[in-house]
Amino acid sequence: MSFETVKNTGILLESGTNELELLEFIVGDQHYGINVAKIRELCPYQTPTPVPNSHEFIEGIFMPRDMLITVIDLSKALGMPNSGNTDGDMYIITNFNRLHTAFHVQKVVGIHRVSWEDIAKPDSTIGATGRGIATGIAKVDGKIIIVLDFEKIVSEINPETGLKLSEIDAMGERTRHDCPILLAEDSPLLLEMLKKCLTRAGYTHLIPTTNGQEAWNMLNRLMDDGAVIGEDISCVITDIEMPQMDGHRLAKLIKSDSRFEGLPVIIFSSLVNEEMKHKGEALGVDAQLSKPEIGKLVNQLDLLLN
Repeated sequence: MSFETVKNTGILLESGTNELELLEFIVGDQHYGINVAKIRELCPYQTPTPVPNSHEFIEGIFMPRDMLITVIDLSKALGMPNSGNTDGDMYIITNFNRLHTAFHVQKVVGIHRVSWEDIAKPDSTIGATGRGIATGIAKVDGKIIIVLDFEKIVSEINPETGLKLSEIDAMGERTRHDCPILLAEDSPLLLEMLKKCLTRAGYTHLIPTTNGQEAWNMLNRLMDDGAVIGEDISCVITDIEMPQMDGHRLAKLIKSDSRFEGLPVIIFSSLVNEEMKHKGEALGVDAQLSKPEIGKLVNQLDLLLN
């Protein structure tokens, strides 16, 4: 199945299936993966124009159809030697965090439909907390595919693409709120930044979890202990891409369970685009905001909880 076929079938608009379309590609001798929802298009490699004094991972820029796009050499970002032979190489042009970026890879293998349940969370052997760039490990047709954290790669090159405490400081003095907010975010670095930003914004009662399954288990434990919606749990903020259970599946479980009636669910993800908004709307989520707009997230919390 080609990339364009997947984009045109509409299967990406299905809601809450806990599945994703994973594009498999090769850098060096290793197989990697990226969620198709992040991809704008694929195109053959063409030599980019070098940019003086740019980050070492940036290979240059090119302009398909009058759009200026930065090219990131994934082999350098992954610490691999570059063979210098670009025959058959490809660009994976992505669209997330409201940025278009081209990632230079050696080969695109194909697309697999997989369940987030079958994607394992990387352990500490893959990379130290906050430093690893793998968000999940999948086994497809006997091959190990490492799902990369493309947002982290981009934020290392340009920290301005990440969450910024300055947006919260610009809001001035804030009132402290004790509303318990459950967070579901698989990136250790982003989870810590999210906690810092919300705490500085006055939302100090935070319940962190690292994927949708952990969040769902936590919600069920709270309800089993007699939790009251609006008092013991006031809101859920969830990413979309997470191993074990994604944010859309989590939202579907919450919104279809009468025990959680009145519990707001906010999607805060780099994948919030028009296609993903359709999914969220179908699930009944209360707000959908794109990373790294932490200021807008705080404003939305103020509206929903105050």
